Amino acid sequence: MKVLLTGATGFLGSRLGEILTQRSDNELTAAVRRPVEVPAGRIVQVPELDGNTDWSDAVRGQTVVIHAAARAHVMKDTATDPLREYRRVNVDGTLNLARQAAEAGIRRFVFISSIKVNGEETSKGQPFTADDDPAPKDDYGISKREAEQGLFQLAFEAGMEVVVIRPPLVYGPGVKGNFASMIRLIDKGIPLPLGAIHNRRSLVALDNLVDLIVTCMAHPDAANQVFLAGDGQDISTTQLLRGVATAMRKPVWLIPVPEFCLMFGAKILGKKAMAQRLLGSLQVDITKAERLLGWKPPLSVEDGFRRCFKQD
Repeated sequence: MKVLLTGATGFLGSRLGEILTQRSDNELTAAVRRPVEVPAGRIVQVPELDGNTDWSDAVRGQTVVIHAAARAHVMKDTATDPLREYRRVNVDGTLNLARQAAEAGIRRFVFISSIKVNGEETSKGQPFTADDDPAPKDDYGISKREAEQGLFQLAFEAGMEVVVIRPPLVYGPGVKGNFASMIRLIDKGIPLPLGAIHNRRSLVALDNLVDLIVTCMAHPDAANQVFLAGDGQDISTTQLLRGVATAMRKPVWLIPVPEFCLMFGAKILGKKAMAQRLLGSLQVDITKAERLLGWKPPLSVEDGFRRCFKQD
């Protein structure tokens, strides 16, 4: 199978490219913004991702596109109009690529979206499902939702199959963002007031997400469907910290401060959004992928944590 992978040097794309090139039946073309080395395959330099990008060389002769490139969620955005920037890259850039892919005869387009299309939080025990009505709250989630809508319209008009995958927080070797910050705090042995958090959070190990994407590349029942990715195990923030510390072989000091005290303090300090990510629940139901694709996450949460630190 000839596969065009965008975002090939990113956290997800680099691992996905590595796995794809290990299989002799795949021929990889990696789209990159600047000249870099990739595990194997052909490299196509694409300096910009927007509605004017020329993808003609990249899409020629391909069977499948896996679109992992995006303007990612930015915690401290300096753009004058953030939503416009998200739309320029995540909507216009995605649909421009998809149109050119359809014109080139590519049969399937796998789009890596985000659980933020579903929303920001769930009630405990009431996970998001793949077929829920979308309810994005921030600019990033809105742009991903608009891209999905455009892709399914294009699928209807051009006959190209579209598969949408919405992952929650992805963790693995080289992870960045909030997960990396948590690792640094544990490594420094800093006491954390998070020893009594009873929320439920869904995560997805990098290799579990890669496995789902590879499954969706060719499975006939994946065509024109939305799937949620996850490890199939929901954990609390307290369990997350303890699990990561165990995988790191580090002690962790978690002080059992009541959740209402943490939320009250966060509101006073103007950190309500951060507190919500630590204290709130966000669960995903992966049974659609299990039922339609026969897919099961190959790694448990514990295995995923160990793989973060290469202690398989």
